[in-house]
Amino acid sequence: MRADTAEAEKLVARIAEVFRERGYEGASLTRIGQATGLGKGSLYNFFPGGKEEMAAVVLAHIAAWFEENVFAPLRDEGQPAAGIGRMLDATDLYFQSGGRVCLVGAFALDDSRNRFVTEIRAYFGSWVAHLSAALQRGGRDKPEADQLAEDTVAAIQGALTLSRAFDDTAVFSRALARARARLAV
Repeated sequence: MRADTAEAEKLVARIAEVFRERGYEGASLTRIGQATGLGKGSLYNFFPGGKEEMAAVVLAHIAAWFEENVFAPLRDEGQPAAGIGRMLDATDLYFQSGGRVCLVGAFALDDSRNRFVTEIRAYFGSWVAHLSAALQRGGRDKPEADQLAEDTVAAIQGALTLSRAFDDTAVFSRALARARARLAV
């Protein structure tokens, strides 16, 4: 992709929202063009690899955000409890308190899964591994930490689905509150 940083950030964000709302298959170039204000020619200028490159760039953008805001606090925070708290706060912020679909999770559930399997596994695998490591530093043994980390990420993803199904973001807020209590180190 060729664009200045600010323009690229806006473009990627708009494309991400189309993928969130429509899934990979439903995110046609026409819909992406409508969301970005760009014609197909301009889209191909920014993304010569077409829709697949757009999705890969969006996934890379999400991965970078999660690395900085979710995984790094889990890994780098001197106090594991503080890192876990920062992870939950960032998760709440990113998913807009349950009002925003997890694009990586959506891709994991549709036909695009095989196309982006490496990125999807890395996202979820990193989240579980970093959370488990923080829990272990906080005193939990490895089997318990692994299970709790996996259960927490699953609960977050499930709460996003239920929040959307019920059109009630309080479902997500309650799930995060329960996760916060279970993860107390």
